[in-house]
Amino acid sequence: MSILKVLFSLVLLFICSSLNAQVATKYTLSFENASHNEATIKAQFSNLKSSEVEITMSRSSPGRYALHEFVKNVYNLKATNGEGKALELVRIDPYSWKVSDHDGIINLSYTLYANHGDGTYAQVDETHAHLNAPATFMYAPELSNRAVEVTFNVRTDLNWKVATQLKHLKGTTYYAEDFQYFMDSPIEISDYRKKSFIVDGQTINFVLHDELATDIDFEEYVLNTQKIVLQQKAVFGQLPTFDYGEYTFLACYMPNVSGDGMEHRNSTVLTSTRSLSHGGKERNIGTVSHEFFHCWNTERIRPKSLEPFNFKEANMSGELWFAEGFTNYYDALTLCRSGIWSHDTYIKDMQRGFNYVWNSPGRQFFNPIEMSYQAPFVDAAKSVDEHNRQNTFISYYNYGEMLGLALDLSLRMYNLNLDEYMKLVWEKFGKENKSYSIPDLQQTLSDYAGQEFSNTFFANYIYKSEMPDFEKLFDNVAIKIEKREAVSFGAFVREHKLMSNPKIGTMAYDAGFKINDKIIKIGDFTLSSVVNLELALSKYNIGEEVEITFERYGKLISKKVLVKTDTNYTLSYDPEANEKKLQRKKEWLQPK
Repeated sequence: MSILKVLFSLVLLFICSSLNAQVATKYTLSFENASHNEATIKAQFSNLKSSEVEITMSRSSPGRYALHEFVKNVYNLKATNGEGKALELVRIDPYSWKVSDHDGIINLSYTLYANHGDGTYAQVDETHAHLNAPATFMYAPELSNRAVEVTFNVRTDLNWKVATQLKHLKGTTYYAEDFQYFMDSPIEISDYRKKSFIVDGQTINFVLHDELATDIDFEEYVLNTQKIVLQQKAVFGQLPTFDYGEYTFLACYMPNVSGDGMEHRNSTVLTSTRSLSHGGKERNIGTVSHEFFHCWNTERIRPKSLEPFNFKEANMSGELWFAEGFTNYYDALTLCRSGIWSHDTYIKDMQRGFNYVWNSPGRQFFNPIEMSYQAPFVDAAKSVDEHNRQNTFISYYNYGEMLGLALDLSLRMYNLNLDEYMKLVWEKFGKENKSYSIPDLQQTLSDYAGQEFSNTFFANYIYKSEMPDFEKLFDNVAIKIEKREAVSFGAFVREHKLMSNPKIGTMAYDAGFKINDKIIKIGDFTLSSVVNLELALSKYNIGEEVEITFERYGKLISKKVLVKTDTNYTLSYDPEANEKKLQRKKEWLQPK
């Protein structure tokens, strides 16, 4: 062995020894019973100082804001001390146990049931072990500031390999410097394929678990991913400095998963039932764009309300209209700028979001900040009682997207743009590792565009829920907006039955219809497989009164209903726009 190799080995041994010296939590996972969705997990908690040690399971997950109660899938729980003596586990609440009489070491073992593959939960079967840390690992809060080591006993018979943002030590053993980083690190263990490319000296990995995708499909998808990375880097002027010099897309496009995307500091989870060879190249790419933009906005440009992330409670933030919504704005804009979407595709996508947000009655109840506060109730949260969110809630993703659009177009009225504002937010907060508040965003906009502009925008559209003058804003970039009225019942109806609460202000709402009502007859028209609701209503004029017969709780009811319209907006590029407007449109949508 050469002297250089010897020196390298000694340095590596020293680094590993230094890391191991700090490790107080070690996990070992095995998957012998994967066919029944089970993982066997062993944990060793060492250097414990408290006489009574709490052992618990997370209730929430980074990037999600609701409670998920992961402990419900843990059983066969046992504990011993360092010498193998059985220890009593005393349950103190639904999520936690106390352990006493240890000798500074607690060895824990348990079985995890896991069968929901997405960005929050875990799934173990014979196709993969798809692990989100909060849904997988019990922990000792006393050791939260200490390093973590995890070893995966992979199924070699299934050709499994490990992909994760955790630091690789050796073999299938990985390391995190503290609990927050560990819990923010998803893991995909499968017979995946991987492609990588280099941007400014950093490696971008794309891990693909997709048994149907061809190599050509994968190559094309990674090329589009590279276009996205470069366009988003151009907004901020640089990539973030990724830990260990790498960023990893963990894409699992398999029929057994649930569609999702979840950002993390140096990686993202992408799940979809659509293989790249069956529509996934086109339909999954938007999530790639959204999640990568998060490596600036949300992961490093981080709200104070989410720092540090609380694994024992729901995490409420009033900034999600910016953290999620502005990211939503840029994921679509990036697809347009990179040429993955045509301009027509982009404006059609914009039109859908535009109508959803600005036609929603929810704006009369909550502003964007308060919509963000609703996340613990809507972000994959489950309840069994009925709600009225059709009338009271607008997704902070879409609301924030429209606010990002409004701010970008408003700035362009003064030859400014949102890209430069986002870059300034990055310089002030993301690069400096400094979390922000809403007043910080307002002050940064004031620094960029002036105090009057900033105060007006925040007063009208953030602290209130007014609608900007989009006709003027769109006209400046050669887009026409047209407002159209059409007869509308005002509720989602399937097989003649109301599947949602009626929208406030519509004919269904004003007439007192409610969810689960079944419409039998409209005027002289009996509804059938041939005559549906829309066809029957089209026979009547706006303002005309029509008798509707419906069934509620087994009883037939008839009432007079006034035929009303609903508002819809259409967006289109203006072919007659002058050169200045066309130039501003070009500056907005062209590649950077």
